[in-house]
Amino acid sequence: MSHTFSPALFEQMPIVGILRNVPPLTVPVLARYYHAAGLTTLEVTMNSEEALTTITRLVQDFGGQLNIGAGTVCTPDDLEKALAAGAQFIVTPILQEEVISACLQAKVPVFPGAYTPTEIYKAWHLGATMVKVFPATKLGASYIKEVLAPMDYLQLLPTGGVTPDNFTDFLDAGAKGLGMGSQLFSRQLIEEGEWEALSNIFKQVVERYHTYRNNLNNK
Repeated sequence: MSHTFSPALFEQMPIVGILRNVPPLTVPVLARYYHAAGLTTLEVTMNSEEALTTITRLVQDFGGQLNIGAGTVCTPDDLEKALAAGAQFIVTPILQEEVISACLQAKVPVFPGAYTPTEIYKAWHLGATMVKVFPATKLGASYIKEVLAPMDYLQLLPTGGVTPDNFTDFLDAGAKGLGMGSQLFSRQLIEEGEWEALSNIFKQVVERYHTYRNNLNNK
């Protein structure tokens, strides 16, 4: 069992699936289908029911197979609890300098949330592993491209508004990773236990990503 973040797993499939308020008992089942489809990185938000227990169980069950992280980490106290639960990476919705600094000291990857070019620049130079551009819903892929034009060294992970249908647009714009929540994890399908339907969504995302990469490599 691995308790550390695997860059290789993330690079293999740079999509962070965001689990927010998913019934705790269904998460292990969901994670099995997620992993089987070829997806590699899961984030459990701290404002979910039994988030810490869920993180611990996922790390125990999928260590070395999935990267398991904690999201919606807003304070040093949140961070301490997340790391104690076994979180292998940290995601924040805001630019919280103390959290970034503590993650650097603990050698844990951190994806802090930022919105404006100034916030994005600051997050990167504070030591972010990758900057979560959030919310990207209204900004779209063009915003990522515009931010990267003068600062092409940035590693950006847009989240919010990224869907199975448009995520390659963000990759074309220069994003190095993507965060997907409700568009990937249909609440209705989860509540109805439609695991095969969810699995098909996961597989379609993986297939679309591989097709995108293959086309890119063949250019």
